[in-house]
Amino acid sequence: MGKWSEFYKEVKEELKKVVWPSKESTIGTTGIVIAICIVISIFMGVVDFGLAKITQFIY
Repeated sequence: MGKWSEFYKEVKEELKKVVWPSKESTIGTTGIVIAICIVISIFMGVVDFGLAKITQFIY
């Protein structure tokens, strides 16, 4: 049991050293990630549609 309590104590100490991002930074970064996901999804959808049409034309 002593090892577990020591482990959690060390984890707590390490978490105090973490520099957490600000709320504004987190929101901004999340917005960028969502925008990139949307752009990539649209691109992949267009590519998929195009390849499907090419496949239909060949067969």
